[in-house]
Amino acid sequence: MQNKIGSQAFVNKTLNENNLHAKKKFGQNFLTDQNILNQIVEASDLDRDTAVIEIGPGLGSLTERLCENAGFVLAYEIDTQLIPILHKNLARFTNYEVVNEDILKVDINKDISEKLGKFKKIHLVANLPYYITTPIILNLLSQTKKIQKYIMMMQLEVCDRICGKPKTKDYNALSVVIQYRAMAKKVCKVPRSVFIPQPNVDSAVVKLQLYEVAKYKAKDEQFFFEFIRECFTQRRKTLINNLSNKYDKNKVLQILKEINLNPAIRSEELTIEQFIYIADRLK
Repeated sequence: MQNKIGSQAFVNKTLNENNLHAKKKFGQNFLTDQNILNQIVEASDLDRDTAVIEIGPGLGSLTERLCENAGFVLAYEIDTQLIPILHKNLARFTNYEVVNEDILKVDINKDISEKLGKFKKIHLVANLPYYITTPIILNLLSQTKKIQKYIMMMQLEVCDRICGKPKTKDYNALSVVIQYRAMAKKVCKVPRSVFIPQPNVDSAVVKLQLYEVAKYKAKDEQFFFEFIRECFTQRRKTLINNLSNKYDKNKVLQILKEINLNPAIRSEELTIEQFIYIADRLK
């Protein structure tokens, strides 16, 4: 039976009946494609021992499927007007809670301990607002290690950067920071035509699997992440030129020589291991 909450007709009907519209300030775009919803749930690796954190449940099209497949769903919805609609659409479920808060302002570790304490597996599933996608991901990754998997819809361009590999145009500071902590994989591309309202860009679903045992370890992680930002300050410049504004140029040249790297190398050509070595030596 087709999931009615996720259908285009249902979304239009619900918005009209409640005199609602998608709010740009919250980055709202309601997904209406059943196949994409299926792919998101499948990629989420859910069972009854898994609790899901959802960001921006909207009208509940994805939330409904998460409730069907997971042990519990903790959904953060910033739009107060959508809360009663969510409860109405999810009336047949008891394994969920909607929190009317901004995900960037919550103490996620406290919420996980208090609300999801009995679950060993915590996965995050979200259709992220485009304008704050990166802050949400980086904020959660820096705050908690309790979320093992992230399955997120985002702007295609951001997905490509997160999954970017060295010596490609998509590889940048975000690629390094994310892949330092997790394996990143694009699940599927999502055309702009399957949203109400239709955004100006295509989207993609990305899956992050956090390393159970750290694959990379910088001596000082805060210093390392600040260093990475400096490395990619201006993409057209060489690594040494980007770093010379903040670090001793001769010292950087000496380190590059130690690992047989060309002084004219650009940041997008370096591996994460090489970035860590340079950062550790600079520190």
